[in-house]
Amino acid sequence: MARNLRARVELRQIGPRDEARLQGGIGPCGRDLCCATFLKDFEPVSVRMAKDQDLPVNPLRIAGACGRLMCCLKYEHPLYLDAHSRMPRVGLKVDTPEGAGTVVGRNVPSDSVVVRLEDGGRRCACPSASVCSPRKQHDAAYGDAVQVADGGPEG
Repeated sequence: MARNLRARVELRQIGPRDEARLQGGIGPCGRDLCCATFLKDFEPVSVRMAKDQDLPVNPLRIAGACGRLMCCLKYEHPLYLDAHSRMPRVGLKVDTPEGAGTVVGRNVPSDSVVVRLEDGGRRCACPSASVCSPRKQHDAAYGDAVQVADGGPEG
């Protein structure tokens, strides 16, 4: 090849993530591939990150266009860890505005928890702030003052 082109030719092997970046495309979320738009360094992604984000550990569901684990698992992982530390864990008994129940799921993007209510077993999705103990303690101590400051009803 160098003889035909009369130039120095360097061949370098690229990985599957680099290939996906060069080709571009649309990810399963419906947006342009992260690696083609803003990700420059490819850090290792583990299956543990998918588990922490409550995703199925099915390789077909968590693989990106390159065939490897999706890059977004890596940069979203700290957000999920933070949210899970603030939200009540699955199986915990909580009080909701609709009644007492048990947490059966957590939805980090919407910052809500799914609760199975004790009366009838129906499920409701509640904002995590409405079932978290620190929020309830805050409202018990300062609830009336916060409502007045926010322009809500007094007393």
